Amino acid sequence: MSNTLGTETADGRQSQGTPGAGSAASSVPPAPPAAAARRRGRAKLRFEIALLSGPAIIVFLAFVIFPVALAAFYGFYKWHGYGAPTDWVGLHNYELIFTDPAFQQVLWHTGVILVLSLAVQGPLAITLALLLNQKIRGRSVIRVLIFVPYVVSEVIVGTGWSLMLQSGGAVNDLLRHLGLGFLQADWLSDPDLAIWTLLGIISWKYIGFAVILMLAGLQSIPEELSEAAQIDGASYWQIQRRITLPLLGPTIRIWAFLSIIGSLQLFDLVYIIWGPYVAGTAGTSTMAIYMVAQGRNAGNYGYGSAIAVVMFLISLVVALIYQRFLLRRDLQGAITEGAS
Repeated sequence: MSNTLGTETADGRQSQGTPGAGSAASSVPPAPPAAAARRRGRAKLRFEIALLSGPAIIVFLAFVIFPVALAAFYGFYKWHGYGAPTDWVGLHNYELIFTDPAFQQVLWHTGVILVLSLAVQGPLAITLALLLNQKIRGRSVIRVLIFVPYVVSEVIVGTGWSLMLQSGGAVNDLLRHLGLGFLQADWLSDPDLAIWTLLGIISWKYIGFAVILMLAGLQSIPEELSEAAQIDGASYWQIQRRITLPLLGPTIRIWAFLSIIGSLQLFDLVYIIWGPYVAGTAGTSTMAIYMVAQGRNAGNYGYGSAIAVVMFLISLVVALIYQRFLLRRDLQGAITEGAS
């Protein structure tokens, strides 16, 4: 007989073979298809992402996207800040922004502050970070002293410097007592000096943040690379130029990005020290100062909203361009796809 019907035992009975095994196997439920398992896994992953990122997305939409959209809406009206906007002006507010010489002036001031902040703070922060990365006496105290101005409130910083830099303030008084009276100047009102005064205050205030970032980047560079270069006969400056600075590049680019965005949105220090009107005559007015002066202070909230939208678009374009051409290689590989 065939094997499918069983085999004959010694006493003439047949033992069931494959049919019995088949019936036992048929009682086991079939395994789920791989495609269905993958679908369930993707659905679970989407649920987890929505659950964890949902609150952040809601906050972002409520406090970023919605205000920008509302400002864009008000920018099409001549609105005084109360009641429903009814005086439709279309693109007139936006046309006025780019034809106003005052806005072109504040745009130039903002660009100067942006470029000079990068040119001054960057090299200075790298130099201080390289110095404080060495084993020198009291480096912890120096690190704290450099970082303290960054954590001090802008109101305190602005008020203190405005008092010291007045014509009869502490700075001119100190210069006079040191026999350097010829260096006394009107640091806040002279258009030829005010922009440099602002740059000095900004550098003093934010250099600590840049130094801390650079130190963090230096700590991530393996010491073995410098030691191997020293064995090969490289000098200290050759090591910094060929090894340290290239490996510090991602940190420098991140700091530069943060500095650029901060310069485009600079408001508090200028407003506290100069105010919205003196800043215009002193040559330190920024886009944010112009927005407050022409919007809230002038009672034209529709025009101020249009300025806010223009500021947002300028910052967005700069950020996208910077990310596209400078941060792209740093972001490559930061997010990896999971195994399928």
